[in-house]
Amino acid sequence: MVEPRLGERTLFPDLEGVAYLAHAAISPLSVPVCERIAEVASDYAHGGMVGFARWAPRLQQVRQDLATLISAEPSEIAFVANTTQGVIDIAFGLPWRKGERVVLFDGEFPANVTPWQQAAELFGLELCWLPLDAYHRSVEEGLDELERVLGRGVRVVAVSAVQYKTGLRMPLAEMATLCHKYDAEIFVDAIQALGATPVDVSCGIDYLSSGSHKHLMGAEGAGFLYVADRCAVTLNPRLAGWLGHENPAAFLMGDEPRLRYDNPLQQGAQALEIGTCNVIGLAALGTSIGLLRQLGVPRIHAHLDAYLDLLEAGLVERGFRSHRAEAPAPRSSLLSVTVPDDIRLSKLSAELRQRGVVCNTPDGLMRFAPHWPNGHDEVPEVLAVIDRTLADLRGRA
Repeated sequence: MVEPRLGERTLFPDLEGVAYLAHAAISPLSVPVCERIAEVASDYAHGGMVGFARWAPRLQQVRQDLATLISAEPSEIAFVANTTQGVIDIAFGLPWRKGERVVLFDGEFPANVTPWQQAAELFGLELCWLPLDAYHRSVEEGLDELERVLGRGVRVVAVSAVQYKTGLRMPLAEMATLCHKYDAEIFVDAIQALGATPVDVSCGIDYLSSGSHKHLMGAEGAGFLYVADRCAVTLNPRLAGWLGHENPAAFLMGDEPRLRYDNPLQQGAQALEIGTCNVIGLAALGTSIGLLRQLGVPRIHAHLDAYLDLLEAGLVERGFRSHRAEAPAPRSSLLSVTVPDDIRLSKLSAELRQRGVVCNTPDGLMRFAPHWPNGHDEVPEVLAVIDRTLADLRGRA
């Protein structure tokens, strides 16, 4: 098998265009991931449940690999369909008391907002909104503001590891320390970080959820939820399903009837695995994680930081305004910019896509999100395409 190499698209031979810079939306699938998907599908096609019996045990290795990726234990990992399901599991699984407060950030992606809003309505909780602007100005200012709110009593702080719109990397370790100082817990939406920006739950993160189709470079419909063992004992899995019980499939095997409805739920994260999982998607995720581990997420992050240094400088020279942090610590693998005043964002994005540069436009900004296959030598090509596109758009005005 061809080994992955930073800055090489060898494992993406079908990927079209000059540069794919939309990994913060959906990543293209590598050859090894496509082959794994085809392998699992073939086993199911030829054997049905025999195929399932072959692959189900292998998912425990995927669980182990996910745990290793974030410095957790396998017992702390539950398979979920996507980031949102993980948020819902915790928002509706905590032992709430009426009037408890949840801190949310104005500007978060809705996946980490809507479930908390629904839980607040159901359980009589109070939502406390904090702006992200303070963190853009300085980490210290943002943490000071958070501490002021925590001092008034908070149950949970919900935050993204990396903000989807601007790429701001949040100070998770410092936030976790403050939360625990005031007897609060921290929930992290990690989908814009994992695979491209290091995340380590041992810094004090209590809960973390992520899908696999962005920087983890897997397929849609497969993800995971981390629940720290210290927190799992207090959870009340209100949305539990049949696989959440101890020995859930025992009644499907053996010589005697064993069906029972009073088996206790498992203790730990896996009580939240409600039903049949996406075996194909999780097998694909396991393969993509293998590639990421070969390269090393810190090396990937450094590679992307250097790529964005080049791209950012070129864009600023052309009249774009960067929203990327100046200091290294708050930087992620995303670069978001405001386009020049005389250019319409949606038109520029559409024209660039037609010319082979794929990026996104979240909430009024243009976002560039490379990954390890993007080489530094493609940046001049990207800028050349942007130059031609700007000239054409201005010529039509």
